[in-house]
Amino acid sequence: MKTREELPECPVATTVQLIGSKWKLLILRDLLARPWRFNELQRDLDGISQKVLTDSLRSMEADGLVVRTIFPEVPPRVEYALSPLGETLHPILDAMKAWGVAYKAGQLPERRV
Repeated sequence: MKTREELPECPVATTVQLIGSKWKLLILRDLLARPWRFNELQRDLDGISQKVLTDSLRSMEADGLVVRTIFPEVPPRVEYALSPLGETLHPILDAMKAWGVAYKAGQLPERRV
C-alpha cells in the first residue's frame, strides 16, 4: 500500500492504481452484492489464479477497500466484504455497468474513424 503522498497527483491515475486491474474490478463487482469466501470468489471469477486472487484481496485490504473477517469456527471460515471506503465505489461500478449495457445494446454514439 502506498501512502497518500506516494500516490499519483492525477486523481484518475490514483483511482486506476487502486482498482484498475481487471481482477480487482471484478472482485469489487462481486463484493458489492454480499460478502464472499475465497473459494466462492475463485469459482465465480473464471480464469483467476489463486495467487492473483490472494494478491488482489491483500492489496485491496491494505488500501482499506476490503475487510477480511475470520470467524472462530472449526474449520475456520474467512469472508471478504467491502469496507465503508469500498462501498463508496458503488456509483463508479454502477456507471461502468450502465455504460457496458448501453454499449452492448448499441445505444452509444458510433465511434468516428
